[in-house]
Amino acid sequence: MTDAQVGLVIATPIIVVFAYALYRMGVLQRYSTVSAVAFSVVIAAILFTQQG
Repeated sequence: MTDAQVGLVIATPIIVVFAYALYRMGVLQRYSTVSAVAFSVVIAAILFTQQG
């Protein structure tokens, strides 16, 4: 795994946990949380597969 892939593997779960924490605090609505998580996972997957 390259350094960029390791960074994606580390950063994506942090983004997901942070979005969930903001949802639990009432800062984000359910739709916003689901969107943030879905987009971050999709973007990470695309970038992960493009890293060579």
